[in-house]
Amino acid sequence: MSLHIEAKPGEIAETVLMPGDPLRAKNFAETLLDDAVCFNNIRGMLGYSGFYRGKKVSIMGSGMGIPSLQIYVHELLVEYGVKTIIRVGTCGALRKELRIGDLVLAMSASTDSHINKLRFNGQDYAPTADFGLLLSAYNIAIARGVEVKVGSILSSDTFYHDDETYWKKWADFGALVVEMETAGLYTLAAKFNARALSILTVSDSLVSHESAPSEVREKGYPAMAEIALAASQ
Repeated sequence: MSLHIEAKPGEIAETVLMPGDPLRAKNFAETLLDDAVCFNNIRGMLGYSGFYRGKKVSIMGSGMGIPSLQIYVHELLVEYGVKTIIRVGTCGALRKELRIGDLVLAMSASTDSHINKLRFNGQDYAPTADFGLLLSAYNIAIARGVEVKVGSILSSDTFYHDDETYWKKWADFGALVVEMETAGLYTLAAKFNARALSILTVSDSLVSHESAPSEVREKGYPAMAEIALAASQ
């Protein structure tokens, strides 16, 4: 048992899917896993373990933002021996060609967070996905007829920006979407020699100002979780 996860040794699988919303973790576990059992409820950050095609898999929320995610990811990797973490989260489109419900595979994650500046004494670090997971997820999506975009994204520390046009510079340099966690996930995965990937679903657009309702964010978008589960086999 760690500080923020109450699971006993062996209750968490080597592969963990991590949505930000703990209620989405609950929904994915109950609808996609066989024999799902809850292993964590500390601070309401629900975590479940079950079986997908006979293989044990866990699904656990991460909360919002890099600091929250890194607490759970650190404990999963260090205390519970997790080897693979796939974030299955929502994001905001930074390009007009992206629509609500589109899937994005994060090849790399730029960030406006200073967390890696602190870690690397002011120098830049380039957080990137595990190529094997990325390739597997891409091939699975294509085989299923699911259109998917692959590229760089932005992990931001701020949800409500004072400058409503802040995102345009990142879009000009190729960022497809913005979210709040992936740069932190990829950094810790590299540090602890684990595999990591973010599979994201567009839930709103900073270009068109469209947005999916909260109930859709909580219970919808099973395609990214299904691709994540298949890629982790």
